[in-house]
Amino acid sequence: MGKLTVEKCDIEGVLIITPEVREDARGYFMETYQKKDFEAAGVNVDFVQDNQSASRKGVLRGLHFQKQFPQDKLVRVIKGAVYDVCVDLREGSKTFGKWMGVELSEQNKKQFFIPKGFAHGFLVLSDYAEFVYKCSDFYHPNDEGGIIYNDPDIAVKWPIEEGLELIMSEKDTKWGGLKEYVAERK
Repeated sequence: MGKLTVEKCDIEGVLIITPEVREDARGYFMETYQKKDFEAAGVNVDFVQDNQSASRKGVLRGLHFQKQFPQDKLVRVIKGAVYDVCVDLREGSKTFGKWMGVELSEQNKKQFFIPKGFAHGFLVLSDYAEFVYKCSDFYHPNDEGGIIYNDPDIAVKWPIEEGLELIMSEKDTKWGGLKEYVAERK
């Protein structure tokens, strides 16, 4: 391996991956994905779709998941900075309902691997951010689910600056909480 530094997290399956960056007078070079290196790190995923979004400071997207077609995701930021969060929704998991977050930025070049069975979202910290991610399944618009970003049962500690007005889609303001999610699954 050697081209990646892989940090295992407190929630099983979630990884923070930092690629080796080679810099010189011209700039830098890094491999953001190399199948053999990721397999050696335990990420045996067939990614089928890449997505990219641009957002301004205060945009909060999520917490999203696919119900019947769950996706593994490998996320990173190529411009600016975001606070990226995942919530464990895997049935029977010892960390069900637990969250973790990491700052992803163009400076730190970290990537966040989020396995199937998690809700995912992010808050833009910089004036502008471009966010890219790989998915292991295609997006199915009629399969989308979500959990409200400020659910007190999950209690994500979003780094929201005092006075910052969040910018969210209408649907992201209307998701239920973890209790509603559990009730729907029964």
